[in-house]
Amino acid sequence: MAVHGNQAHSGLNGSQLHPVLDAPTAHETEAPDLADAVWRGLTQSPKQLSSRFFYDDEGSRLFSEIMHLPEYYLTRCEYEILDTYKTDLLTLFSADNRPFDLVELGAGDGLKTKLLLNHFWNEQANFTYTPVDISKAALDGLVADITQQWPTMAVNPQHDDYFNTLKRLGDRANTDGNNTRLVVLFLGSNIGNFSPTEAVDFYRQIARHLNPGDLVLTGFDLQKHPAIIHAAYNDSQGLTRAFNLNLLRRLNRELGADFDLAAFDHYETYNPENGEARSYLVSEKEQLVKLAALNLSVQFSPGEVIHTEVSRKFSRAGVEHLAQQSGFALTNWFTDGKAYFADVVYQK
Repeated sequence: MAVHGNQAHSGLNGSQLHPVLDAPTAHETEAPDLADAVWRGLTQSPKQLSSRFFYDDEGSRLFSEIMHLPEYYLTRCEYEILDTYKTDLLTLFSADNRPFDLVELGAGDGLKTKLLLNHFWNEQANFTYTPVDISKAALDGLVADITQQWPTMAVNPQHDDYFNTLKRLGDRANTDGNNTRLVVLFLGSNIGNFSPTEAVDFYRQIARHLNPGDLVLTGFDLQKHPAIIHAAYNDSQGLTRAFNLNLLRRLNRELGADFDLAAFDHYETYNPENGEARSYLVSEKEQLVKLAALNLSVQFSPGEVIHTEVSRKFSRAGVEHLAQQSGFALTNWFTDGKAYFADVVYQK
């Protein structure tokens, strides 16, 4: 799965990390970004589809079920960490009695963040919650939920990409001379969906928009017994398989494709040497798939794969190296009781 909690990359403009290649414009499609990405992905070798397109309504519903599976430890572990250390986190965020702006990148439904918001609210902390997402519907739903639970909480939703929002907030702090600390949340092990080079570039871009003393809290899924990780992405109930195949169903609906879902299977692999869990869709036979909206036909051989996701798992040394490469210092390391997962604080 591309997301481990709040939805991944939903506030990120993908072109900021991946160059936009020449591709045909979608014909009357309502999702040109989807169309262009699919055209690029299915005309290259090996074929690939971006995990950021998993989350249509059915994909989101399936992922909600996945999060409750016994094999899927990630959400439970991060929730445990935030619940156990919420007081410590508030102490860090509000150090020196400074007000803080809690900026959540790709806020989604704010499932785990609400645990922190409730604690900060009860402790009468001086903060503003700034959820960032390119989905206006997701933002509207989150803000409505927050307003219902905490009617007078200061909420500053940003319907924009991550870096535009951080630039505005950083510029405002510099211009106004205010004392507000920026605290950036990037939860759910979403950083695992980046390659090592992309991850460094991502954090360097964040660092450019922060001031000394500002913080970033990131969720990292840690390396552990390979069987535990493999089971999390290949559950016994088949929900992960359905989740991956639903991406083809979305292409059928939105791009006029004719994928036969019964002719594809889901395959998951985990390599403990590099910490990469990789997901694929596998063609069961020789077949030709047509995508009407793209005027494109794609040939598949038996056993040919479409790469849909990589989810990297981290060692502590890897997390520390990422901080050093991107202009941060690692100041705090919080784990669940089994040390399966870590929420890590970087300081600018």
